[in-house]
Amino acid sequence: MVMDTEVPRQEHPQPWIVLRVIAVVGIALSLFQLWAAGVQPLGLFYQRPIHLGFILVLCFLIYPVWGRSRPRGALGWAIDGPLIAASVLVGAWLPVNIDTIANQIFPRQIDVWVGVLTILVVLEGARRAVGLGMTIIGAIFIAYAFAGSRGELPFLADWMPGILNHRGYSLDRLASQMTLGAEGIFGIPLGVAATFVFIFVLFGAFLEVTGAGKFFIDLAYAATGRQRGGPAKAAVIASAGMGSISGSAIANVVTTGAFTIPLMKKLGYRPAQAGGIEAAASTGGQIMPPLMGAGAFLMSEFTRVPYVDIVLVSIFPAILYFGAVYLLVHIAAVKQGMTGLSAAELPSVRGVLAEGWHFLLPLVALVALLVAGYSPMRVGFYAILSIVAAASARALWVFFANGPTAAGFAALCRRGIDLTLQALELGARNAVAVSMACAVAGIIVGVVGLTGLGLKFSAMMIAFSGGNLILALLLVAIASLILGMGLPVTAAYIVLIILVGPALTEEFGIPILIAHLLVFWYSQDSNVTPPVALAGFAGAAIAGSKPMETSIQAWKYAKGLYLIPLFMVFNEEIILGGPLPLVLWSGAIAIVALIGFAAALEGFLFRPMSLWQRALIVPAVIACFWPDLWLEIAGVIVLVAVFLLNWVQAKRDGDRPGAPAPRFDPGPPTAS
Repeated sequence: MVMDTEVPRQEHPQPWIVLRVIAVVGIALSLFQLWAAGVQPLGLFYQRPIHLGFILVLCFLIYPVWGRSRPRGALGWAIDGPLIAASVLVGAWLPVNIDTIANQIFPRQIDVWVGVLTILVVLEGARRAVGLGMTIIGAIFIAYAFAGSRGELPFLADWMPGILNHRGYSLDRLASQMTLGAEGIFGIPLGVAATFVFIFVLFGAFLEVTGAGKFFIDLAYAATGRQRGGPAKAAVIASAGMGSISGSAIANVVTTGAFTIPLMKKLGYRPAQAGGIEAAASTGGQIMPPLMGAGAFLMSEFTRVPYVDIVLVSIFPAILYFGAVYLLVHIAAVKQGMTGLSAAELPSVRGVLAEGWHFLLPLVALVALLVAGYSPMRVGFYAILSIVAAASARALWVFFANGPTAAGFAALCRRGIDLTLQALELGARNAVAVSMACAVAGIIVGVVGLTGLGLKFSAMMIAFSGGNLILALLLVAIASLILGMGLPVTAAYIVLIILVGPALTEEFGIPILIAHLLVFWYSQDSNVTPPVALAGFAGAAIAGSKPMETSIQAWKYAKGLYLIPLFMVFNEEIILGGPLPLVLWSGAIAIVALIGFAAALEGFLFRPMSLWQRALIVPAVIACFWPDLWLEIAGVIVLVAVFLLNWVQAKRDGDRPGAPAPRFDPGPPTAS
């Protein structure tokens, strides 16, 4: 689950000895996590600090002080060496001294100074692995804790409005809050990263190393390649599978996009369009069960709703999102008169399944174990064992089928060990960014709990919105967009739910699970929303298009990120359940409304739509979202009538002798 915050620049190669050390530390971390997940579970004051210590060491080894594009040099090692030593101290201090710390009333001065050191190295590690924005936000929250008459920085109190004022806290108090309990750095965010998230990051690394990624992409091509706009539809399907595994929209773009974007361009999609489609589809991978990036695990901890329940209620909204993207892709293909690829250019479904059917077994095992009630951490452990077993069984089958030899068996064993070590190292590398983001998020959570900022922020939100739910949701969307410009998705979700969650649930009456899903979905929008659309920029780099034009296309195709959460808020039954007729009705009108939205956006369904038809669709879609049964019925009737009229007109055009296929130049990219 790589959580990149920018498209990477050309890296300067690390010395071989550093690469070896990174590999050893990464493999050691993965083995430690596997031991804790499946053999001997550890208490939180052992698991979390040791995990953080490993992650910090890896962070300072992988990300030099001058950045990855320049050599570290002697001065760089003079800075990074002490930081690596400090990371070891940070990881070992709490587990070694746990008995002394647990039995004292007031913290020792040495504990306070180690706490200060922990905060500093965490902020510096986040700067390198996540980006400067995360560090700045963490520093601002620390300064806020010091701002008050009894704090270290009392003069800052004069700069804050009355509602934000508080008593202020000393360095001793803040350091203790951050590092000597479960309410700061070693709180829920890092706890989730050190348990559930890491084990599934490792699971994704094993899938990647064993070739599962290529299998899922080939399967998507084989299933959709002959259809109009086939490569674009394959991008949607492949990204749904790969995005949930990788946990990063950008990682998803650069892996699946390397295959799908060139084929989309070959088929006739404009470069910006191809990059935008891939970015929108890849962003949806983060909301796709069963893994959903790191979000589902965090949501389970915050809401106390079982992980498997969150996965189950997220299936239908995720299908709606990918269905909307798929429909927009289909409409764009029909508008531009595209055809599918020929059979000779595509793999067959049977051939792909024959080569890689064993990759489906770990996913089946994962879902089965979750439904059976196993903890996510134990499920991840067994899922990793299952992928190792499936890949090994497949390799042995091929080995014996091709004529076994002693030399061949030795080579097979060496390759198996090499791939296992690669996966262990890759999983640890991929976990660095998400763990660093969660560590800084722990600082934010600790300060919010210490100062009562969450309740104050909720009061401000209610004041700004005037108690209007629509305005409040608009404020949440704007806040998520601003936060997402400087934070990864997981960090933006944590910060935002801490600040606005109490207001959404207590003042506006939104059920807690829907409030978390709303914020989690909105936290994805920075990947595809200009001016800082990170997944869009990654797609532009592969497509060779302008970043802003590509981002506008990505924003257009990903509009479901905004609409579907609204539908959850005003139609709670699709998440919380209810009478079966009501659930079926809500699901049906959601599908109809999204079809109408796509048709109005593109001006096309079965044929080009007239302006009055598009104008009629807009209020009908709004009516489908309105929490009033008769308005919903009226909206559905209008939408179905427009769809039927468009279909009849298309059929009439097709029946006319010599009538050309509906095709027109889509013109310049639009955002509406």
